[in-house]
Amino acid sequence: MKKTIFEEMGGTFVKVGDYYLPELALPPEEEKPIGIWGQRHLQYLKEYKQFVYMNLLTSGRLNDYLASVDEQAEDMFSRLVTEYADRQEVTEQLKAENQLLWIGKMNAIQACVREVVNSEMIYI
Repeated sequence: MKKTIFEEMGGTFVKVGDYYLPELALPPEEEKPIGIWGQRHLQYLKEYKQFVYMNLLTSGRLNDYLASVDEQAEDMFSRLVTEYADRQEVTEQLKAENQLLWIGKMNAIQACVREVVNSEMIYI
């Protein structure tokens, strides 16, 4: 019996019931750690951008893409927190003098920056 192109390229078939189905597997992906920003973007892709999600998943680039988004978002978050704190004069001196005021201002800054990062990088 003549081999199919799939078999000539090293593919194999597996019998399922009465049918022979090609044994397909995704290429192995190098696992990179994905933080909170990457996980949020993954959830967004799954819910609202299924086509992009499936393309990245089947091409084996999903983990790299999410790790890159996570890294960029984390850099943006830390940079913006520093900039906002400088503008509002939230300093180490304020932290030493009035800790509760410093905590309140930093929490407000982080919440504001979190919204900026979400709108600019995560939910696009």
